[in-house]
Amino acid sequence: MSKKKSPKQNRFKKALVKIERLLSNPSVKLGLFVFLLLIIVVVIIFQSEKKTNSRITTLFDAIWYTLVTLTTVGYGDITPTSVLGRVAAMFLLVVGVAIFGILSGKFASFLLDRQQKKGRGLIIMGKIKNHFIICGWKPGFEKILEGILFANPEIPADRIVIVNNADRTEIETILANEKFKGINFLYGDFTDEEILMKAQIKNAERVLILADRSKQYSSLETDSRTVLGVITIKNLSPKVYCVAEIIDSKFEKHLSLARCDEIILTSDYEQNLLVQASSGKGMSHILRELVSEEDTSVLVLQEIPAEFVGKEYSVYKSSLKTRDILIGVLENTGNFYVRRNEALAEAQKNPDMEKIVSNLKKVKTLKSNIPVFNPPDGYIVPESSKAIFIRAKTDETA
Repeated sequence: MSKKKSPKQNRFKKALVKIERLLSNPSVKLGLFVFLLLIIVVVIIFQSEKKTNSRITTLFDAIWYTLVTLTTVGYGDITPTSVLGRVAAMFLLVVGVAIFGILSGKFASFLLDRQQKKGRGLIIMGKIKNHFIICGWKPGFEKILEGILFANPEIPADRIVIVNNADRTEIETILANEKFKGINFLYGDFTDEEILMKAQIKNAERVLILADRSKQYSSLETDSRTVLGVITIKNLSPKVYCVAEIIDSKFEKHLSLARCDEIILTSDYEQNLLVQASSGKGMSHILRELVSEEDTSVLVLQEIPAEFVGKEYSVYKSSLKTRDILIGVLENTGNFYVRRNEALAEAQKNPDMEKIVSNLKKVKTLKSNIPVFNPPDGYIVPESSKAIFIRAKTDETA
């Protein structure tokens, strides 16, 4: 019977294998060869100069002179006087110039390659955290990106990551724009788990999935990819705040089941604008003004102070001293994952089993970011809610 090797023997064997692999590397072999040559040169200089009247009298002097000459600094404080010493010095000068030429070339090549990879979306991202990932591409993407930067001034450009497989010329044009300097680009399919991991999805704060038009997808394929993207993202990082755009409302249920925090139905908005415009009453102008990117007359959300949570809506409304118009409350704001866990913990506090079962059923149907417009005065302001205002025009813009 063969004897089992001890853990110490196994570690020693693994160390030997690592050393063998390291020594088989051509760069390591070259480095060791150069190092041995330098040792030989140091010995030659020391042995040849200690017999002369030069200032190289110790081994340390020889090492110092070798390093200074090799790095092409050349202080000139000590120099060899023997023929053999000067030949060794000439060798050091040639080797030094060659080494630094190679190193500078390698470094320049590395920077150029990194810049090219970054432009093509092939660079491996570092440990970025709390960033905003934008998945997919569609016509007018540059305008969308500009609007995102305007609406999220707290997020610097270097914390925005674009993930798509659109035509590279489109992305290169955008990244060349000074307004988008610092934005990261990763080329690939946002439904691919590996690509999302490269985008550091587990460290991301928010994700926006556009109705992707980077390829010739049908509307069905586009929405299916959006749903698949949300499912993949939420499986990898349940805590990330996810917003998804779909074309057909029948996919809304699938996104809700996938725990998508916000769902954008662009076709519904477009249809509603067309219907309202057809009435000839100017309603489309009102809707456009409400969602305008300008600083005036837009819908805004504000935190409700903690002292009004659990109180009647009328109490909070009467406390307001602002020209902005309060029009309602947004319930269950923020990340669905967090809201659901809070609701589960709250549901299980009741000692009555029937109540617990009833509360758990409510948790199952819980939805995030539910607007309640113009609630009655007796409406109780819930936790994790925000006030919805229409911002008043200033005197200058009135």
